[in-house]
Amino acid sequence: MRFLWILDRVENPASANALLACRLVAELMAEGHTVHLLELWDGQTPPPAAPDGAVQHTLAFADERLMNTALENGAKGGTPVPLRLLRLAAHPSAVAATFRQLVLHAPRRTVDSRREIERLDARYHFDAVCAVCAPYRTAFALETARIDGKKLLWQLDPYASNRDYNAPGGFAREGKLLDAIDGTFITPQALPDYEGGPLSAWRGKVHVLGFPVLLPTPAPAAHSGIHCVFCGSLYPTVREPDFALTLFTRLNQPDLTLTMAGGGWQRFASQAQTARNVLGDRFVQPGRVPPSRAAELEKNADILVSLGNFYDNQMPSKLFVYFGSGKPVLHLAVSESDPTLPYLARYPLALVLHRSEGVTPELLDRLRSWLAHVKGQRLPYEQVAALYPEFTPGRVAQDFLAAL
Repeated sequence: MRFLWILDRVENPASANALLACRLVAELMAEGHTVHLLELWDGQTPPPAAPDGAVQHTLAFADERLMNTALENGAKGGTPVPLRLLRLAAHPSAVAATFRQLVLHAPRRTVDSRREIERLDARYHFDAVCAVCAPYRTAFALETARIDGKKLLWQLDPYASNRDYNAPGGFAREGKLLDAIDGTFITPQALPDYEGGPLSAWRGKVHVLGFPVLLPTPAPAAHSGIHCVFCGSLYPTVREPDFALTLFTRLNQPDLTLTMAGGGWQRFASQAQTARNVLGDRFVQPGRVPPSRAAELEKNADILVSLGNFYDNQMPSKLFVYFGSGKPVLHLAVSESDPTLPYLARYPLALVLHRSEGVTPELLDRLRSWLAHVKGQRLPYEQVAALYPEFTPGRVAQDFLAAL
């Protein structure tokens, strides 16, 4: 088959969703399929090279990057609105992008992507075109694109059901989008919206697809002490560091280092400073790092730390990257119905601590005992792959093709 995959890196050049798509693309090409990529980027950080054998096409959106920077992505708090507008006025292209998005309701990313999808399809005659989202600009572009092949969505993040993203029209708009699409791939935790939930009418168009992330990882370099590592972004009311920071500062174990890499710390600066006052240089904050650096930090970790989400319809793909390493995983749950809990229950080297328990002496003793017990242990990759076969790239590719 001949595929076109649409990847959006405008907001995040190191997009995890784009990385997962490329991993699936590599598997499809290994099976003999032809793949083209249409990559949307920010005009500043070029997308990485496509997987060997894939044909890459690009569209730049520096105007939207400047718009998002000036308006701080519309986030509440932060710089007062008048100052944001002054920053915006310094970039005419960003002003035009804002006008197209907020006044004309025709973002250039959607309009130009639709035009490019149609141009490429007319030239290459794809059997299927798949938009990887969120963000959803490319989904809306594909929705109205005039093409002959199948229209597919891979929804690695929920849309209307995502409480921190107030989509215009909500579930009704999601349904309209699904009406125009031939098939949609979702992650397991989003399924309740389609089984008894507000999107049940579209259950027949939906297929569950795992994250293609379960891969073997290299052995860590030799080091002293216990290195605990979290790599990921923080979001207020979605994924917060408070429970982790309180836990490790109360533990305050002299041979233990906590590294928390990633963005989003501006809303949690006071909590970070409190932890630094206690832990000193045993609390490491590298900030936002490239994927290669994050992989290096995780490779050399003794304990991989997972922060639970407040939202039950989201399940980080990072958890299965952790499992693939075979290393001990410490999961800090903030929701009693956390969708990752059934997967963690099957992992022999996992410890789940619940925020609702409180950081009590008993909980700290349990953590201290577990750290001593699992230090240096690692599961063989074959054992982990047998536990979670649906998250290995080869199996994900098989499930994707079977659904078509």
